[in-house]
Amino acid sequence: MKISVKGELVDTNEQGFLRNLDDWSEEFAAAIAECDGIELYVDHWELIWYFRDHYQETLTHPTMRMMVQTLGRHRGSRYRDRKGYEKHIYGLFPTDPVHELCKLAGLPMPQPDS
Repeated sequence: MKISVKGELVDTNEQGFLRNLDDWSEEFAAAIAECDGIELYVDHWELIWYFRDHYQETLTHPTMRMMVQTLGRHRGSRYRDRKGYEKHIYGLFPTDPVHELCKLAGLPMPQPDS
């Protein structure tokens, strides 16, 4: 499947994950988000960049648990517990946050939870 990004075609698999991770750009993320019906705001971009940074440092995807523990505590009084922050993440990405974030961040498709 090919996605048009700034007038150029970017190669993805049938689910929209990049075939070449070096093809990622913010414009790619915006194009995929539009295809998936997601309007990107600051909270979305913070998570996308968190996923990219984590993957570049560890070559692994963050898990939902890791994301909630790491980022949820930095939200001050807005989210007093992890469940509140997890609920917020599901509000941003209703179906499968980790899967969607990996796609938007230009990372390989994550393996299903076991």
